[in-house]
Amino acid sequence: MRIGIVCPYSWDVPGGVQFHIRDLAQHLIDLGHEVSVLAPADDETPLPPYVVSAGRAVPVPYNGSVARLNFGFLSAARVRRWVHEGDFDVLHIHEPATPSLALLACWAAQGPIVATFHTSNPRSRAMIAAYPILQPALEKISARIAVSEYARRTLVEHLGGDAVVIPNGVDVGFFAGAGPRAEWQGRDGADTIGFIGRIDEPRKGLPVLMRALPRILAERPGTRLLVAGRGDEKEAVDSLPRELRRQVEFLGMVGDEDKARLLRSVDLYVAPNTGGESFGIILVEAMSAGAPVLASDLDAFVQVLDGGEAGELYANEDADALAAAAVRLLADPARRTALRERGSRHVRRFDWPTVGADILAVYETVADGAASVAPDERIGLRARLGLVRD
Repeated sequence: MRIGIVCPYSWDVPGGVQFHIRDLAQHLIDLGHEVSVLAPADDETPLPPYVVSAGRAVPVPYNGSVARLNFGFLSAARVRRWVHEGDFDVLHIHEPATPSLALLACWAAQGPIVATFHTSNPRSRAMIAAYPILQPALEKISARIAVSEYARRTLVEHLGGDAVVIPNGVDVGFFAGAGPRAEWQGRDGADTIGFIGRIDEPRKGLPVLMRALPRILAERPGTRLLVAGRGDEKEAVDSLPRELRRQVEFLGMVGDEDKARLLRSVDLYVAPNTGGESFGIILVEAMSAGAPVLASDLDAFVQVLDGGEAGELYANEDADALAAAAVRLLADPARRTALRERGSRHVRRFDWPTVGADILAVYETVADGAASVAPDERIGLRARLGLVRD
């Protein structure tokens, strides 16, 4: 198949949606499909051969974060040209409800369109206000995918219609096969805790973890916190007593290989996110790498962690609860081993062979085509989608 994928967010700024699109594109290419991805990107950004730049993005506050989007007359012209030249069997757009390339592509396209909704935001006034503008574009969509039940709920409540839930994919084997780094592992009986995320984005929860750290260190002296991500490192530790700051090691931005090696090395991975998460791909990556996971009890995290069976949960934004759970887990190697084993089994449902097959089934259903998907599977997906045009 000839497949066009539209990424709404800037390719040069790492994020869960960009990683999902990158891995999906590579998975489809490996299966023999022709794939082109359109994404915002700065001129100096090195791009894979399947990515076409739509020009530089601008920062826009969105869903408790800052998204780098590309929108306007010049962008619209580039989108129209890319859609026309691509002559795609299926166009797959991500986050069409944002003022982005995805919405422009939805307006420009004529053929089958699949849309994936990533956002979980039950109180989105902007989405409600924009509905009259979005409606003509959304009516062109052949099938809708939501990455979680919470993203689906946001779609249903604000935009109407429904979606099939297909989670974000992860290359489980890549994370499982990574080698740990000795300098990131516990040493001399001390433990290491890992955190990966944007340091200066409050909803990623690093301030909550910093408030919990003094109690963790009081109970487990020598424990180190390894922080990977961009942001103001000095400001991040300002709340800690000076004598404890040396127990926090900032690694800066890490690439995919080092991220996997970090997750393979730590004794405990902590996800203290406070909100705005529709999925939690870092949890799946951590479980894939065999890291025991401790996460806030956001609805999306509860779902990803199988209701707490594949990872421990604590009350969101409660630093004392985080500290107590971390101390308990660090003192209980048997429990951490059980979490590793359960997590390793659980993540198979997020592996690309599974997720990719579900997405391909949607493509082939809306394109009315089909050789690689069994007829009974297509029939089941038609029933689940409910809104596919025959």
